[in-house]
Amino acid sequence: MANVAVVGAQWGDEGKGKIVDWLSERADVVVRFQGGHNAGHTLVIDGKVYKLSLLPSGIVREGTLSVIGNGVVVDPWALLEEMETLRGQDVAISPDNFMIAENATLILPVHRDLDVLREGSNVSTRIGTTKRGIGPAYEDKIGRRAVRLIDLADKDLVSRRLDSLLEHHNALRRGHGREEIEKEPILQQLMEVAPKVLPFAKPVWRELDRARAAGKRILFEGAQGILLDVDHGTYPFVTSSNTIAAQAAGGSGLGPSAITNVLGITKSYTTRVGEGPFPTEQDNEIGQLLGERGHEFGTVTGRRRRCGWFDAVLVAQTVKTGGIDGIALTKLDVLDGMAELNVAVAYELDGRRIDYLPASAAQQARVKPVYETLEGWEDSTQGARSWADLPATALKYVRRIEELIEAPVTLLSTSPERDDTILVHDPFRDR
Repeated sequence: MANVAVVGAQWGDEGKGKIVDWLSERADVVVRFQGGHNAGHTLVIDGKVYKLSLLPSGIVREGTLSVIGNGVVVDPWALLEEMETLRGQDVAISPDNFMIAENATLILPVHRDLDVLREGSNVSTRIGTTKRGIGPAYEDKIGRRAVRLIDLADKDLVSRRLDSLLEHHNALRRGHGREEIEKEPILQQLMEVAPKVLPFAKPVWRELDRARAAGKRILFEGAQGILLDVDHGTYPFVTSSNTIAAQAAGGSGLGPSAITNVLGITKSYTTRVGEGPFPTEQDNEIGQLLGERGHEFGTVTGRRRRCGWFDAVLVAQTVKTGGIDGIALTKLDVLDGMAELNVAVAYELDGRRIDYLPASAAQQARVKPVYETLEGWEDSTQGARSWADLPATALKYVRRIEELIEAPVTLLSTSPERDDTILVHDPFRDR
């Protein structure tokens, strides 16, 4: 049996929730390996709706071990609030079915403050973050001044960590004309939350190695999308972590050989939340129609998503940088009834044709899509559960996407319902 890493192949919001839920039913262990509580998804199981931001999807599955890896930044207060909400929905959460890497970095109130301060500043570049402190927490992690989960077991150590952290943050606050932050209130808050979260702290790398040795099926659950990767995305309009499948290894403590199959989640069109380039964006009636049909609002923030045509150039690029073996194509039904569909097959940059998105932010802003127009379909694809249920032109659309991105469609989703899925190849089977 294979271990599967699931990553978004666009700018996030590709419908990972449904696909990960569908896969988590087949998994023994589900691992979050990057991001924070800035990326949410909705699960619908037996008519019950669960909204998750930080907890792995496996948490709603009885008998499944859910793990937050060391690559995730954890807001302990947000985590406890999410746990309480799920417990109110009769979801059992204990150290028996949920663990957090003891070396995971914590998000503190000072991180949220800095995030809000920067996004509201007229000086710095507005990224369009969720203002939850994820970026500043990663900065402190890299700067070696972060407070980690296991530190909470030692008050003196936390106090020393805060001295270093606040020296940095208070200098920034002075630069913005803001009052400095006192250490003692934060220290007290951390000591109060410590006994509530420390029971879940474990050497995750060891537990995952044991699960792998025992032949358990492990599902690595990514957040955001590859185009938001801090290295391979549309920098600087990106998240603060690596979102590619390779991060599943570093962000969990398992070696790369543990990941035997990578599934990229891809919408049948393209959306983006926040600032940054978007070559195929349709700021018109088409974009509005896609947004309305696809219910394009963020799970965490409720922000309206920008919408546009499918960009095969970008997805072909993320297939390569993300190490994607196959894609799960979602929301095909949103395109029902459209007479013609455009797909970006190349870009034009300063009068020349190119087949990739350049790294330069200035060039990214100047690229213009070169479209190929495909015939649409009138019949509904909603609820289709086999290739035979699809209109011929819908099948042609899927096949053309496969050709353009150089990756096969492993799963095809035709509605938000988990069973409305066409399975071409089981990702948990060895390739």
